[in-house]
Amino acid sequence: MKNVLRTSFPSISKNEALARGIAAQFTALLDPTVEELSDIRTAVSEAVTNAIVHGYGHPNGTVTMELTSEDGVVTAVISDEGRGIEDIELARKPFFTTMPEAERAGMGFAVMEAFMDSVSVDSAPGRGTRVTMKKKLGENAR
Repeated sequence: MKNVLRTSFPSISKNEALARGIAAQFTALLDPTVEELSDIRTAVSEAVTNAIVHGYGHPNGTVTMELTSEDGVVTAVISDEGRGIEDIELARKPFFTTMPEAERAGMGFAVMEAFMDSVSVDSAPGRGTRVTMKKKLGENAR
């Protein structure tokens, strides 16, 4: 049975913890392992932080999170209508950052890819960004 939850929230940093908690509670309904739950929380946290910090950089934007579970697979889609990404492949390289003065590590996409089974990014300057991540749970992951 397919389950879908969609929510949106202002682009303020404390909402990263809110999104992480919502993703954890949603995933907990599927009886994941502790590691699977932690992986999803971490990846969602990175995607939401990217939307808040890089997508907008101010508190007047909206971040949307859609979580879907179907056939033992959790899909998390994090989107914003912010600045967008000029060069997606460059942005996905470890240690690349557009904000070196803020001491950003440039590891957001690398972390998402390490913890999820698949990560896709759709973005264009001035159009915003949509990150889609999938994680297979339990027997489906084997």
